[in-house]
Amino acid sequence: MQGFCAKTGNDQNWAQWELTYCSNKQKDWDVINRRDLMKYSLLGAATAPLAGLSTPTFAAGKVAIAEALRLGMYNSLYVAADKGLFAKHGLDADLSTAGGIALPVPILLSGRSQIGVTSPGMSVNAVREGGKIKNIAKIVGGVSMWGIAKPDSKIRTIEDLRGKTIATLKFPSSTIQVPTYAIKTIGKFDPKEAGVTFLELPPGAQAAAVKDGRADIATAFEWDVSIAAEQFGLVPVLSFADALGSLCFTTAMATEETIASNPAAIQGFCNAIAEAQKLMHENNAVFTEVAEKYFPKVTPSVVASATKNFFGSKTAIPRNPTISADEWDRAMRLEQGGGAVQSALPYTQMVDNRFAEQATRQFGLA
Repeated sequence: MQGFCAKTGNDQNWAQWELTYCSNKQKDWDVINRRDLMKYSLLGAATAPLAGLSTPTFAAGKVAIAEALRLGMYNSLYVAADKGLFAKHGLDADLSTAGGIALPVPILLSGRSQIGVTSPGMSVNAVREGGKIKNIAKIVGGVSMWGIAKPDSKIRTIEDLRGKTIATLKFPSSTIQVPTYAIKTIGKFDPKEAGVTFLELPPGAQAAAVKDGRADIATAFEWDVSIAAEQFGLVPVLSFADALGSLCFTTAMATEETIASNPAAIQGFCNAIAEAQKLMHENNAVFTEVAEKYFPKVTPSVVASATKNFFGSKTAIPRNPTISADEWDRAMRLEQGGGAVQSALPYTQMVDNRFAEQATRQFGLA
């Protein structure tokens, strides 16, 4: 998972920052223990047990949303905000960027926000440590990672990765973990035995390695895929989202207490997300328009290229926010395969799909 984080504020090195923040998923995905959660808590009661943290009463219509990072694939949130959909559904929404994959969960548990947006594995780790969290909506519907190569590359499938050199970020990185998982589960072969080599490079060096022939293919997220196309003439040849199928790669989550005490806010949030996703699928230009506003450091040509890639994938931007049991199970297999969680928790325990289902019926796409 990666994308420009608004907190970096670096005009020249935003691409390197986005890679650094989001490629080090393993660091953020270590099992969260009570000490970690209290360390990240912004409240004073750092010694309170995890299960004892309480959610404050929010003013009517107020909802604080903590996203992990500022990411292009999170555009459902930005469309809902920019197009007034949160307001339409009765919410005064405050969207803030936490600055890391692991951070929205402790912000939720400390009572600083009502809704968190991050990897579903973070909710599993927190629940195992005594937190009470449910996943309420799907924000990213597939592993929005592409393999990029020269236009004359013959690579089109996971099977085609046999004997190839893949340019990635340095381990630990999802640019290694995702293709490894795909090779083992979809290709059903061992990368090492099949001669697959991971060329681990610093941020920003992957596209150049393909261009100069040191690697056959590089694994990357947007906006980096489109930057590689513009600057190095590479093209996306393999969509890991389509190879791995629909799953809840990123979810919105809330504490059980917030869901019970403020169901109207949860429903309003899901309504807005469902309507935002419908708008983008009915008119892809909505994605482009809003992304240009929320990512001013990304050139319009890159945003336009990324729009085609996002909607060329069948799963990256969800048609609606519902989370199916199959999508949860696939996400958990990916999370375990990449080391995000030690063991999964079941759909029935971790997902409350009522609000997303109602939102889809009233405002979304089937």
